[in-house]
Amino acid sequence: MSPKRKSAHRMSLEPLRKLPTGIQGFDEITMGGLPEGRISLITGGPGSGKTLFSAEFVVHGAMDYGEPGLFVTFEETVEELEKNVITLGFDLHDLANHRKIVLDHIPIERSEIQETGDYDLEGLFVRLGYLIDSIGAKRVVLDTLESLFSGFSNEMILRSELRRLFRWLKVKGVTTIVTAEKGAGTLTRHGLEEYVSDCVITLDHLIHDNIATRRLRVVKYRGSQHGTNEYPFMIGDEGISVLPITSLGLKYEVSTERISTGLSKLDDMLGGKGLHKGSSVLVSGTAGTGKSSFVANFAESVAARGDRCLYLAFEESENQIVRNMSSIGLDLNKWIKRGLLQFHNVRPTLYGLEMHLVKIHDLVIRAKPQAVIFDPISNLVSVGTSTEVKSMLTRLIDYLKMMNITTYFTNLIVSAELLEATEVGVSSLMDTWIVLRAAEFGGECNRQVHIVKSRGMSHSNQLREFQITDNGIHLLDVYKGRGSVLTGSARAMQEAHDESEGLNKRQHDERRIRDTERNRKILEAQIAALQAQLAGETEELRQYADQEQLRERERLVTPSQSEAGKPAGARKKPARR
Repeated sequence: MSPKRKSAHRMSLEPLRKLPTGIQGFDEITMGGLPEGRISLITGGPGSGKTLFSAEFVVHGAMDYGEPGLFVTFEETVEELEKNVITLGFDLHDLANHRKIVLDHIPIERSEIQETGDYDLEGLFVRLGYLIDSIGAKRVVLDTLESLFSGFSNEMILRSELRRLFRWLKVKGVTTIVTAEKGAGTLTRHGLEEYVSDCVITLDHLIHDNIATRRLRVVKYRGSQHGTNEYPFMIGDEGISVLPITSLGLKYEVSTERISTGLSKLDDMLGGKGLHKGSSVLVSGTAGTGKSSFVANFAESVAARGDRCLYLAFEESENQIVRNMSSIGLDLNKWIKRGLLQFHNVRPTLYGLEMHLVKIHDLVIRAKPQAVIFDPISNLVSVGTSTEVKSMLTRLIDYLKMMNITTYFTNLIVSAELLEATEVGVSSLMDTWIVLRAAEFGGECNRQVHIVKSRGMSHSNQLREFQITDNGIHLLDVYKGRGSVLTGSARAMQEAHDESEGLNKRQHDERRIRDTERNRKILEAQIAALQAQLAGETEELRQYADQEQLRERERLVTPSQSEAGKPAGARKKPARR
């Protein structure tokens, strides 16, 4: 084929079109849903959720996408199917009455099937064709194939009829889900369906350490990329929720808005503006260092701004937390009554990690909080390994970041030697990491706070002492003595010593000032006396000068007194020359 013909051939091929299932999270990991006009196989053991998954696919198509659906069951009756899914809020009977879906039960009795060389499913095709055409169905479910092919023992006939059924459904142009029971060591009992299906999805319902978990995996998806991990899912009050491992590509919006931690002095340590909105914060420390008190102050500040806060507690009850925080001046109960603070208190062992994750997703969707507190993450190791807990928290952090929700996590450190480490290894996932520690000196322990890191902002590198009092948490200014930071009674003693030295210095300075003032006055008096003496002598000199001038004038009087008394004729005439 020439390059031009190859190019024209590629342009004539349309990309694979996908049909959204409407199942929360599933369309994300399959990048759009199920292949349109093709066959998808849902396989799993009893109770794994195959029928509910299929029913939700049909219901969402009818209710959300305007696509009528056909649900054919070979085991349960229509009435049993309607009762089973009504718990999810799906009224199949009402949808059927409004001609949005068709429900049909085709009982298969093994005694009624006679396998012969020319046996086929032509009668089933006729019935399916009529039901599809009756409402113009776009989505079809066949539940389950085991019942349909229970009478076949010849594998060649079974494989042939299976291929013919799938080909017929594709010709009808309907998007089909078929369900099948999981086999021993194979995806299905017959080991055939997965090879002729375009998309294969397995559902598992596992029990580990007496804790049940549900997981979903897309085994294959012809013509499309898809997530290949095992994804936890939950069957809740509103249907199936599937959770991806992480957000695809880590693409989410970030905010430059800053919010308070609830402690003004801690805000000062974070560049004076607090935290970035939508960031993740870890507060870790040994027992009794005040982790819960720090996050409670944050919860109080969130509610005081008029925002909603979801508090997930895994150690204490709601009433106990409210009581304990009232002892440090925090009235959390008023925010609970206003609906701005919501608690969710459970023991970690109540669910598996996946179920906890799904529950948190559900709570966030319902409560729509601007902040979430997770207190503490270290308790989750009781229901999973450190790797599993980290994976779960990674998914949770990604999800909350996508929602632009500020999240506070607390972590219990069992040893003071491991302060800058977490048991589940999530510190690298956090935007801000605050470590609380108990400093022992002089026979007493005093609390200190240190900001290990805070991405995207300047922050203090100092160790700051803080006190938990009846009026709340108070961060103290750094106080150094002889090159080291002092806390507690050592700080108080050093402060008293420094104050005494300061008093002595002030008194010494005051004496010097008084002496200087006294000397100044003496000198000023001496200067004044000298100035007066100078003024007197100057005046005497002036008077003497005046008298001298007067005498000089008297000597210069002309003519003299003797000549003035003679007659005019008696005066001598000047001689002629």
